[in-house]
Amino acid sequence: MCGIFAYLNYMVPVKRQEVLDILIKGLQRLEYRGYDSAGLAIDGGQGADQSVINIIKQKGKVSELQKAILEQKDIDRDTLLECHVGISHTRWATHGEPSPLNSHPQRSDEHNEFVVVHNGILTNYKDIKMFLEKKGFKFESETDTECIAKMMKHIYSSHENKQVTFQKLAEETIQQLEGAFALVFKSTHYPGEVVATRRGGPLLVGVRSKIKLATNAFPIIISGDGRYPSGKSAHPLMHQLSNGDEGDAIEYFFSSDASAVIEHTNQVIYLEDDDVASVCNGQLNIHRMKMNNSNIRELKTLKLELEQIMKGNYSTFMQKEIFEQPESVVNTMRGRLNYEENRVVMGGLADHMGEIKRCRRLIMIACGTSYNSAIATRQIMEELTELPVMIELASDFLDRTTPIFRDDVCFFVSQSGETADTLMALKYCKSKGALTVGITNVVGSSVSRETDCGVHINAGPEIGVASTKAYTSQFITLIMFALMVSEDRISMVSRRREIMKGLHELPKKIEKVLTMDEKIKALADELVEERSLLVMGRGYNYATCVEGALKIKELTYMHSEGIQMGELKHGPLAMIDPNMRVLMICTKDKLYSKVMNGVQQVNARQGRPVVICNPDDEYVAQFAYKRLEVPETVDCLQGILNVIPLQLLSFHIATKKNLDVDMPRNLAKSVTVE
Repeated sequence: MCGIFAYLNYMVPVKRQEVLDILIKGLQRLEYRGYDSAGLAIDGGQGADQSVINIIKQKGKVSELQKAILEQKDIDRDTLLECHVGISHTRWATHGEPSPLNSHPQRSDEHNEFVVVHNGILTNYKDIKMFLEKKGFKFESETDTECIAKMMKHIYSSHENKQVTFQKLAEETIQQLEGAFALVFKSTHYPGEVVATRRGGPLLVGVRSKIKLATNAFPIIISGDGRYPSGKSAHPLMHQLSNGDEGDAIEYFFSSDASAVIEHTNQVIYLEDDDVASVCNGQLNIHRMKMNNSNIRELKTLKLELEQIMKGNYSTFMQKEIFEQPESVVNTMRGRLNYEENRVVMGGLADHMGEIKRCRRLIMIACGTSYNSAIATRQIMEELTELPVMIELASDFLDRTTPIFRDDVCFFVSQSGETADTLMALKYCKSKGALTVGITNVVGSSVSRETDCGVHINAGPEIGVASTKAYTSQFITLIMFALMVSEDRISMVSRRREIMKGLHELPKKIEKVLTMDEKIKALADELVEERSLLVMGRGYNYATCVEGALKIKELTYMHSEGIQMGELKHGPLAMIDPNMRVLMICTKDKLYSKVMNGVQQVNARQGRPVVICNPDDEYVAQFAYKRLEVPETVDCLQGILNVIPLQLLSFHIATKKNLDVDMPRNLAKSVTVE
């Protein structure tokens, strides 16, 4: 949710219109994160004058912001700017309704002396606002962010002779803030300079230079004494790029997400909590008030390709991502499964495998779809590891202050690796001394950096807000973990071999499921006007029901509920009548007879169950209103094949309702606030 994109060019002549185009394109790449308004700030003076900042904001999509920019008649669009800072933002409303006034950038005063874009939530903004109001500041928005810009102006005004660097000013400002944030600042007092910082929210810096950079490792400067962690004296502009000459042309891109910078550069620095990155005279410095575990920030090369974040021949990103699953599951398993030796090797866990095998219990902590992947794999993890496996919603886990012990192993499952509740749970478990394991799709994310070890699921970029391929890749990753832990158990040899064979055959079977698309589209025609849909299953397929119901809710805005079929007589059966639409999962496993008992109960009450089953199941045909036949596989993997028809069904119903399947209302891809 929310997205930051900023661009600084130094000794690279760029027209003001080109700056606007770069900022707009960056925001478009961040649209999938979820937002309800957008805005930007550029130098607005005539020619190359940097004494005026022009802020343009608009409610609605980035396309509305583009229209507002075109309507601006006083922008000198053709002037070449040797050095310029532009900042932009997509806002997901938290404090105050969506409106141009509440959109970012927020400003310090009517002269726009300091402007800021902000992802996150301040928990002490009311206290700051009260303090500033007593100092005579007038607030124009309902946001917590406006407090930040005004606090910076207040601190700037309190410095005699105004002899304070932009970086120092930002440090003094963020020391007053509590909560989670990622911030980028721009000011008329510091033309051509930018400052960015984070605490809890993701933020990276992309670097583009025609000349080879002098270093890929940037040492941290400890603020206050201007020294390296080693104690050596540090020059104020120590992080020299290229040959260190101030005349060297260079560009910087600040973003919440790598997808917004990849078309410009693949060289990025991931900022860590409480880092303060500043650019002055084209040179980058990274400061901290105090040291953390690492005294350098490495320049990393993104392995992301621009084509991966484009729709290609598909109408939407979600459709593309559903149909990418035969390939994405292969990428998840590639290099990790050795079918000949019946072994699984995941390098990110290898050094900690002894500790994992000796643990008291496994705890999987996640939110949303990631939580459902934990439900889906708990049973097989318990069977293969012979350890108790707990699954926890991150928010509830924190609310209960759950007891955690040093011999626990805690898994943190997150597609983005930036989910706020999951990160807070991670910090809590680390404070208790537990081993922490990250399962994420984003290299360089907070989860991947802050856990002791982990696995990247390698599903590829997922742009659609409703997760599809990340779910199936998380599912497979957790099963591979269970296989890896159990490889020395003789009693599990045949079971492991059966699962390994199932994984090997899985991509072809997913392709076969996807051929059902037209049949599922026809079913969507029948269900598009319904107001409710119950999804029922049992055992391994309960997670499929919950995940399928979540997809239907997210995309179609229809009420849907995933029901454990063993609980049918304990309440849900009361809802069954000829008008209640029911979808039931009845693929063959050891609970098949119990599941069929549930189908018969629904049928006896004049329900019309649409049944997901295996091919040529004539027993199911006696009771099913309609059937969706999926290939049969190993019981613990069947949920991967069974969930895809539900993904397609939710997609087609939403499409027939003319809804935005990539960006459902009120939702965000990366939930970076509590």
